[in-house]
Amino acid sequence: MSQKIKTPWYKFYNGISAHLEYPDISMYQMLHTSVLKHPDYVSYNYYGKKKTYDKFLKQVDDCAKAFKAVGVKVKDRVSICMPNIPEAIISFYALNKIGAVANMIHPLSAEKEIEYYLTVSESKCVVTTEVSYEKISRVAKETNLKTCILASVGNSMPLHLKVGYWFTKGRKNKIDKSSLLMEWNEFIRQGSSEDDCAEANGKGRDVAAILYSGGTTGYPKGIELTNLNFNALAMQSFEACQCLKEKDRVLSIMPVFHGFGLGICIHTVQYFGGTCILLPQFSAKTFDKLLKKYRPNVIAGVPTLYEALLKNDRLKGVDLSFLKCVISGGDSLSVSLKKKVDLFLKEHGADIRIREGYGLTECVTGSCLTPMNYYREGSIGIPYPDTYYKIVKPESHEEVPYGEEGEILLSGPTVMKGYLGDEEENRKTLQKDAAGITWLRTGDLGYMDPDGFIYFKQRIKRMIISSGYNIYPQYIENIIDSHPKVLMSCAVGIPHEYKGEVVKAYIVPMKEYEPCDALMEEIKEYCRQNLAKYSWPYEYEFRQELPKTLVGKIDYCKLKEGTKQNENREA
Repeated sequence: MSQKIKTPWYKFYNGISAHLEYPDISMYQMLHTSVLKHPDYVSYNYYGKKKTYDKFLKQVDDCAKAFKAVGVKVKDRVSICMPNIPEAIISFYALNKIGAVANMIHPLSAEKEIEYYLTVSESKCVVTTEVSYEKISRVAKETNLKTCILASVGNSMPLHLKVGYWFTKGRKNKIDKSSLLMEWNEFIRQGSSEDDCAEANGKGRDVAAILYSGGTTGYPKGIELTNLNFNALAMQSFEACQCLKEKDRVLSIMPVFHGFGLGICIHTVQYFGGTCILLPQFSAKTFDKLLKKYRPNVIAGVPTLYEALLKNDRLKGVDLSFLKCVISGGDSLSVSLKKKVDLFLKEHGADIRIREGYGLTECVTGSCLTPMNYYREGSIGIPYPDTYYKIVKPESHEEVPYGEEGEILLSGPTVMKGYLGDEEENRKTLQKDAAGITWLRTGDLGYMDPDGFIYFKQRIKRMIISSGYNIYPQYIENIIDSHPKVLMSCAVGIPHEYKGEVVKAYIVPMKEYEPCDALMEEIKEYCRQNLAKYSWPYEYEFRQELPKTLVGKIDYCKLKEGTKQNENREA
């Protein structure tokens, strides 16, 4: 730890290692090692169709031969534009085996976004589904694409579900034949004549994947992540969780184009011999059926996933004692929502509390986690092994005292290689200190207590400045969320003629309360009692739900944009 800690952080982890030894190998090699340990365990479950580790590895090896056969070489970039289906993770590990780089694209991205991702990565090959194919085919001529491999979402389903999927969804997707197109089964047959595909013997420093930042301003930045980044994350996450065991069933619904989904819900699970429960699409309305059918031991998701848990009426009285670990990451979890979820879990027989983590795509995903049996209110936990945090004055490396807010910087083996083709951003974000240690500037505000627990406040860019006062939206959200009739809220800054900006609060009431003037006044009074006057929301608005980003975070940018559009219409 950078700042001297009076009480070692690992004291709170009961036996966790402060340091791990990371092998200098590829992700495929780490998977192969896991297969040798657990050949007959179930690697993944897709709508009830299961593959053991040895059969999954055979699928990966066959796919690697097929990529070789269609001309993919070491360091080539191949785009994977797919939801969470077996073909997505098969392709991911197959590319890693032959030393190629997986460029991960959200399948619901707009045409221009897809064109940008294909172009900036210089992809000549893309693996996709019928959901995205039409968009890709329309922009292909503007890119370097030579091959488009198409795998249906229903391809790996059990037969009865495959037929049902085709009649309800599959046949609605328009597939125009082109010289680019190659069906998945045809693609795999391409490799059947290949000799056993030799590994590229990838090393830890080699780039394994390109993921993209949220893109809140301008185009998203491509983030180059190495084999070491992913492998270290898997080892650290297993160590920090303390409760994971072979054969644990993990609900892998976080998308594979996101570090949380790919790094935690896939690679970490394959590392320790667990089972990934794969689903291409999550529906809050059927959350109850999902839990009853698969009885997962581990759930890892963003706060809005747990909002869906609380809103599902059909979970009343359902026994959830099979849950042993519930983790929230990817976005801030308010103290109030945590308490509501903890109570929900207790009432449903799960003797656990939700554990909050913190991270960002620039270090794959999580780098900090609440200990298993120890919680400090408002804290996002303690850094992973070999991961160091320091809190500094913004735009400097000058550390601040314990308890004082500053920018969060972190260092460790999961920190990215850098932004794809953007040296200027790399200089701003990856900086060496006087001791030669490279630190990742997160752009997040927080503080550290004397025991090494980290407290996240908010993104620096989200701060609202009103009449010279610094206002923190997350603090306002925490207060509003603590009202017993509120499920979730989001505070954004809106323009004001004299004050510069003022706060507008968007509020989702608990399901048993109807939005009305009386409830609005009750919440306003609650804010007047619990917030400094300069930070009182200037406007309030009820919503049935809040807009989400593609990874399920609350999209505060869209709320701000909606406010601006309304002002323009009124003008």
